[in-house]
Amino acid sequence: MGLEFFFVPMVLFMVIVAPIWIVMHYRSVSRSSRSLSDDDRESIDTMLVTVDKLNERIVSLEAILEADHPNWKQQEHTRGES
Repeated sequence: MGLEFFFVPMVLFMVIVAPIWIVMHYRSVSRSSRSLSDDDRESIDTMLVTVDKLNERIVSLEAILEADHPNWKQQEHTRGES
């Protein structure tokens, strides 16, 4: 008699509540894993600053090489092909 009393609420729970609960749980887990933590954002900002500095250095080095050795880029391409 006790099991019959819980049968209908259990079926309703398994058919309606449980699937919605599971979907909402995994949706929230997915959203939380997509967002970056503060440490991740700080690391990315630091890396972007480093990339900008390295890019400036490369431009400076290329300008120095161009001033000292005109057409150095073409010479490098012909060396790599032979």
